[in-house]
Amino acid sequence: MPLKTIPTHECGVFAVHGHPDAAMLTYYGLFALQHRGQESAGIVTAKDVEGVFTTHKDMGLVSQVFKPADLERLTGNRSVGHVRYSTTGSSNLKNAQPLVVNTSRGQLAIAHNGNLVNAALLREELEAKGSIFQTTADSEIILHLLAQPRGNGGGLSALRRIEGAFTIVLMGEREIIGFRDPHGFRPLCLGKKEGAYILSSESCAFDLIQAEFVRDIEPGEVVIIDADGVRSEFPFRASRSAFCIFEYVYFARPDSNIGGINVSKVRVEMGRELARQHPVEADLVVPVPDSGIYAALGVSEELGVPYYPAFVRNHYIGRTFLQPSQQIRDFHVRVKLNLVGEAVKGKRVVVVDDSIVRGTTARSRVVNLREAGASEVHMRISCPPHKHACHYGIDFPDPSKLLANQCDEEAIRKYLGADSIGYLDVAGMIRATKHPAESFCTACFTGDYPVPYDERFDKYVMEQRAHRAGLLEKEEPRLL
Repeated sequence: MPLKTIPTHECGVFAVHGHPDAAMLTYYGLFALQHRGQESAGIVTAKDVEGVFTTHKDMGLVSQVFKPADLERLTGNRSVGHVRYSTTGSSNLKNAQPLVVNTSRGQLAIAHNGNLVNAALLREELEAKGSIFQTTADSEIILHLLAQPRGNGGGLSALRRIEGAFTIVLMGEREIIGFRDPHGFRPLCLGKKEGAYILSSESCAFDLIQAEFVRDIEPGEVVIIDADGVRSEFPFRASRSAFCIFEYVYFARPDSNIGGINVSKVRVEMGRELARQHPVEADLVVPVPDSGIYAALGVSEELGVPYYPAFVRNHYIGRTFLQPSQQIRDFHVRVKLNLVGEAVKGKRVVVVDDSIVRGTTARSRVVNLREAGASEVHMRISCPPHKHACHYGIDFPDPSKLLANQCDEEAIRKYLGADSIGYLDVAGMIRATKHPAESFCTACFTGDYPVPYDERFDKYVMEQRAHRAGLLEKEEPRLL
């Protein structure tokens, strides 16, 4: 039995300007953003007067990468930080961010969340002009463009050449710059603490460091923070908004506010919508933690059926390794979540999760419940079926590996062994956000891609995913 393929996290970015403890604030900010990437973490700091960049980054979690001595060495009142899950570029230290380069205009450090859909074209063009790349990450392309002389299309005007999803924080020798692509695929927000300005992928990081949330950065906005304060530019051509709705479904932390609404409230409302669309007589509503918790609350409230957290998550499993034995593989599937069997014995159970990708682990949950004596098992999913790949920064697999791309809902129900299955539809999912439908990218559900993508880039991403999958099977498997 293969491991579950989940929609793996993208990346988290964080930056501070004007605080004497910039590195420490960034360290805690990255802790709050750890859910967005667990492969590597890094911080770059600088002093305004000296302009010297100091870097520390490594593979692993924030708690593993940074020791007290590392943070003491990261002096300065400006910083840029990053936690990474690689959606392009292989998983190794050379691709860990922030990336730092020396240019004719001084040093630059970049932290990037997203994917450039014209990366292959731009990389070929830059290499033809003599650029030498040190990494396989598409983020380095942005640095090469920014480093070019302004007369040759360098500087911020270079940003008009990149296409796709890019939320970026950039540190120069005097300033911090943050910007979102004109479609606003990925989140970025501005905060303030003791006169310092802070940029973060999500507002939950401000809560941890007791910073004030100021506002979301707008799609297509470039925010420049320096000794004179904050100013904005809008260098991009106006485009339709295409915020990734899966941020609300799964990626963002429930305590974050995005687009003026709390993520947990959206998820509860998604559960209510789901229950209205797929009512069922049941005795218990059981969430799959952690991502199904808030939607399950909504299902429970709407159906008037008791909520019970029968799956207990083990938060301390660390990394696990594939074993040849089928029995050991089954143990690995079970080690992350254990079931309170007495709670479900003889009960009609509604299981709520945020998504089904391959279906392997969803199937194992149904088996667990049957073995524990549940009389009925009804699967409810708080988003539509995933049928299409994402080209904008979410590591969904090749469409042929997506269960809903290959099977209709009845076939999925039979494969899972459930008594019924119900997915929230696109309209209900959007209603739960209280935002207009035209605000979102729903391409992974509908196949409607707001930005055309270069097929060479698509091939490159698939090759990198295959490469990573090989490494994961042999060396560093993904968590179950």
